[in-house]
Amino acid sequence: MFRISTKTLARTGALAVAVFATGSAFAHPGHPGSMMSFGAGFSHPFSGIDHLLAMLAVGLWAAQNKRSALWMLPLAFPLMMVVGALLAFNGLNLPSVETGIAASVAVLGLLIAFAVRLPLWASTAVVSVFAVFHGYAHGSELPHGSSAALYGAGFILATALLHATGLIVGVVAGKQMADRVVRIAGAGIAGVGAYLLTTA
Repeated sequence: MFRISTKTLARTGALAVAVFATGSAFAHPGHPGSMMSFGAGFSHPFSGIDHLLAMLAVGLWAAQNKRSALWMLPLAFPLMMVVGALLAFNGLNLPSVETGIAASVAVLGLLIAFAVRLPLWASTAVVSVFAVFHGYAHGSELPHGSSAALYGAGFILATALLHATGLIVGVVAGKQMADRVVRIAGAGIAGVGAYLLTTA
């Protein structure tokens, strides 16, 4: 039976605390538009099926990889999303963003469907590259007049919650010997990604 180590739980808990602390630190109560900025950032990952599926997929794939991937992949994605968002905030051009996002859904779905387990450095690299595209898309859609820091804190928190959801589903499925269900879900995600690639 698969069990999460105490060290992994501690790291995951520290990540969750850090994410919530970031949101609190950027809140600036009383600042005009602060809740609007944070709310816009938080809602953005839920506004498109591409972002939603990719972020859930990261959690599912992390659960399949087990060990250090349980915390490394859900940590790497939001961190590299920040890098992508900063590129957008500073007006730097990143080509083929929509294609990169669609590819992330298709590739992550296939990795889950075939239960591919890569070395930690490789799986982290895959997730990080895709995260830059997602972060850039979030950053480029910053609402006029919004705070970049608040908006960023919002979409990072939403991302962390989606990762956690995928991770929990993957871990529970593994404990219940329902890995096939997760792989079928991965095939479905890959199918959506393939469709998105044809329209990107």
